[in-house]
Amino acid sequence: MNITATHINYFHVCIRKLWLFSNGIQMEHNSQAVSEGKLIGDSTYLDRPEKYTELLIDNVKIDYYDAKNKVVHEVKKSNKVEQAHEAQVKYYLYVLLCNGVEGATGIIEYPTLRHTTLVILTSEDIIEIQTWEKEILNIIKQTTIPPTINKPVCKKCSYYEFCYV
Repeated sequence: MNITATHINYFHVCIRKLWLFSNGIQMEHNSQAVSEGKLIGDSTYLDRPEKYTELLIDNVKIDYYDAKNKVVHEVKKSNKVEQAHEAQVKYYLYVLLCNGVEGATGIIEYPTLRHTTLVILTSEDIIEIQTWEKEILNIIKQTTIPPTINKPVCKKCSYYEFCYV
């Protein structure tokens, strides 16, 4: 099983969501929030596809990579799960490092908030990411679905109806 940045993000938001996604139950196509986030990403930085490269490395897709400056750009709608966003970008940086790209950094952009967050990968992060990978594989292999988490983030989740209705 190849771990993707989506696995990393979901691991930090909700392990139930991670398990469902990893076991082929994907609800994102029905989500208003996901659609809004995609619209923001597609309509905010119109020149981005011309300036930056889309990369696919080790089954990890980075939408916007500035190869000249070694910067990953990640656009997000809201910073409500900012820790998960930072983990996702750190994973991108980790994958780049594993493939010989040293010194890359990341920027998380929240256009509706007019805010950016700089992300740097540390040696401690590398050890932590390797632990995340092991924990994710263990969660995915479970034969039973993890319990609901009942947190405010659940109300906007694409899996809300699956978990609570």
